[in-house]
Amino acid sequence: MYLRWSRFALATLCVLAAMEAPAASAADTVYHFSPVNQYGINLTAAYWNPIINYVAEKSGVKLVLKIGRTSADTTSYVLANEVEFVFSNHLFSPEREQMGWKVFGRRDTPPAHGQIIVPDDSPVQKLQELKGQEVAFAGPEALIAYKFPYAHLLSLGIDVKVVFGGNQDGALAQLYSGKVKAAGGNSQLLEGYARRESRKYRVLWSSEPVYDLALMASAKVPEQDRKAVADAFVGMSKDPRGREILSTASASVGLPLSTAFIPSTGTEYGAYRRFYQNAPTNLR
Repeated sequence: MYLRWSRFALATLCVLAAMEAPAASAADTVYHFSPVNQYGINLTAAYWNPIINYVAEKSGVKLVLKIGRTSADTTSYVLANEVEFVFSNHLFSPEREQMGWKVFGRRDTPPAHGQIIVPDDSPVQKLQELKGQEVAFAGPEALIAYKFPYAHLLSLGIDVKVVFGGNQDGALAQLYSGKVKAAGGNSQLLEGYARRESRKYRVLWSSEPVYDLALMASAKVPEQDRKAVADAFVGMSKDPRGREILSTASASVGLPLSTAFIPSTGTEYGAYRRFYQNAPTNLR
């Protein structure tokens, strides 16, 4: 009898341990957050780290920043399913929407435009003058800053030599050093760079207005964790410490100090989806 009871007790303990293991594992789960590299890698980290540290603390969900050297590198982590949360607009093409990423928020900023710019003192006055010239863009994945303006050039039959800077700051460094004739960009980032670096520019072309990038969660993130993270992002502007973190982060990149995160269901991103439906077939 004693031997039978010991075996039963041991089996019971094993079952209980197995039942408890997932809960302990879930509590220790670390999620990776990958925002598009809109700025240089150091500035991108300086902007996002205080924000995700706050969100992790308030939500009880462990988050760590995961960014690559370029925006394309960072998006490659997303496509390889190595991250669980993103701040991006690289996932609205038909094939990528099938991956199941869910929009839960966005930054409450003025609408952004894809633009083609030149330095204020440039002799270039028209887009047609860029034919055959080098034009800098952030990177091949940049939707507003590269695909919007490059698609417009293609639609006009203006063949330019594309130069990638790795991010918006890198493209603008090429422009103001005189290495390229013009640059494509996201109006929000162009304005921020101009304020930070005391630069002036002229806009040769501007796209229709679109919403800022989306906060998104992978389909593999449990609903309770996604909701906790979403609530923490949205709640930042309602908490004095959260507002201070947002204000300091925004100032560092040239965004309005009142910039906050608000809820979104993803319905605002129709312009992105329409772009892919009508994009030139020879868009890289």
